[in-house]
Amino acid sequence: MAEGEALTRHPHDTFFKGALSDPLVAAQFFQSHLPPVLAAQVQWNTLELLPGSYVSESLRQAHSDLLFSVQAGGVPLLLYLIFEHQTAVDAAMPLRLLGCVFAILQRHEKQHGLPLPPVVSFVLPQGPERWTVSPQFADLFAVPPALAEVLRPFLPEFRHGLLDLSVSDPAGVEPVETRVVLQLMKLARALRLHEFFTWLAEITEIADLLPPWLLRLVLLYALHNEANLDVETIGRNLAANPKLQTNVMSLAQKLRAEGKAEGAALGTWRGKLQLLEELMGAAPTPEHELEPLSAAELERRFMARQAEYNGRFKGTK
Repeated sequence: MAEGEALTRHPHDTFFKGALSDPLVAAQFFQSHLPPVLAAQVQWNTLELLPGSYVSESLRQAHSDLLFSVQAGGVPLLLYLIFEHQTAVDAAMPLRLLGCVFAILQRHEKQHGLPLPPVVSFVLPQGPERWTVSPQFADLFAVPPALAEVLRPFLPEFRHGLLDLSVSDPAGVEPVETRVVLQLMKLARALRLHEFFTWLAEITEIADLLPPWLLRLVLLYALHNEANLDVETIGRNLAANPKLQTNVMSLAQKLRAEGKAEGAALGTWRGKLQLLEELMGAAPTPEHELEPLSAAELERRFMARQAEYNGRFKGTK
């Protein structure tokens, strides 16, 4: 799936994964928000993104996740970041995390055996409501005070870290990449992205500090997330920072050209596929079925059809 198409379908998920999959941004995030004593023991140059998702299929519309491996105190440590982009606070989040952590540890045990690595879970909600529920798993249980002591050893005991964007000030986070990512996520949910670009322009050296890949992702996310925002509006909001304004407008022109090329490729593959299906005596695939497919997916479908065509008709007189 093309980058722009992914942002159209799942803007929050695509931006979150695109930005925080970068080892530098991920390390900055965890260093800033994990307990300082733990962060000081981590060898951040060993941070590695691990493949896979541990969120159940039924929850993937509202949750995204990333799993990292890192060395801490001479042993492996897993950092699990779950991004919550639904509008309401999820009171059962510790329970959902328990299922994810169990799946992570189960896979580790199958692949590597024992001992198990510690898993530090961290929740990053994007919703507008303040996160008022406890991050402590034990608080989900109804425990009579008279039985608290005797029942405690039988209850799973863990908690997750939390960065509540509704009350936090990302502008106070020191590393520029993390600052930009979190501020964008905070204002995007409130549909205040015009404020984001005004804020961005106030960072004097931002044009030199922000990596090109992240600037590209920021611009794509903004344009796909807020219908009333266009490149011209963004350009006006960046007027206080001419160098950044120039960079963004140049990037926008490049994205437009890429979009036209992608659209042309989509049109070509759709036409070729439908023509081949007609030659095979089959009903052409309806446009509404082809429209959601990327150019790469259309090409794969065409090649499969072509192989079928060759098998049936090649060499016939």
